[in-house]
Amino acid sequence: MSKLRILYVASEINPFLQTSEVANFVRALPQAMQEKGMEIRILVPRFGLINERKNRLHEVVRLSGINISVGEEEKPLIIKVASIPNAKLQVYFIDNEDYFQRKSVFFDKQNKFYADNDERAIFFCKGVLETVKKLGWAPDVVHCNDWMTSLIPLYLKTTYKNEPLFKETKSVFAIYNNGFSHKFGDDLFEKIKMVDIDDKLLAPLKSKDYEGFLKLGMEYADVVVKGEDISESLTTMIQESSKDKQFEINSEEKDQLFESYYNIYTDLAG
Repeated sequence: MSKLRILYVASEINPFLQTSEVANFVRALPQAMQEKGMEIRILVPRFGLINERKNRLHEVVRLSGINISVGEEEKPLIIKVASIPNAKLQVYFIDNEDYFQRKSVFFDKQNKFYADNDERAIFFCKGVLETVKKLGWAPDVVHCNDWMTSLIPLYLKTTYKNEPLFKETKSVFAIYNNGFSHKFGDDLFEKIKMVDIDDKLLAPLKSKDYEGFLKLGMEYADVVVKGEDISESLTTMIQESSKDKQFEINSEEKDQLFESYYNIYTDLAG
């Protein structure tokens, strides 16, 4: 039996960037799965807070150079890579001068939410899938973490479903307490759309806000999991939206936690 291939997608990972619990989780779980015999890839944005020299990031020229469309615009995709110290894991970074050079993540120095965070998420999600295509690496499961990755399950079930690499790919969508109050503009749907994606498919996102992104991710993911300390209102929304897709993971023991995810992946891959 060939190794299961798991792709992890998140907005942050230790030791390169940490703003929430996601960074620690995405650092620990892939290594645990690798130690259980799975083949791993990790993709995150190259936010400007990440020190390239200190972390020894370097551009992967053979993967860079394609353009990613966001609405009417096309932006060049740059791929960088670095190794996690003391682990046999590499991290690929999605970069673009317009979206990821600023020295902050989702909020500016005045704590104002960036109005183009929707475009940054779209670019990131499309960039992830295009990078995997260039790698020629077919993931059995894509584990998407937090709202910024929520478009990937949609794209896998629509535009990319006919790509040979993604034909059998399943997705897991993990939700955390990293909300925001911003509401995106009326052009959000037009930016997200691809040839075979219309307003009807984007209906879960009609509120154009944080909860809308979560609902979209839950709608198209094969399994939904929630991180620790999720608020009561968010828990209710998850229960209402994901129904039979929700997988409860309640374990403070790391070994049990890792075993739960191992079981999710192997079940999904059949």
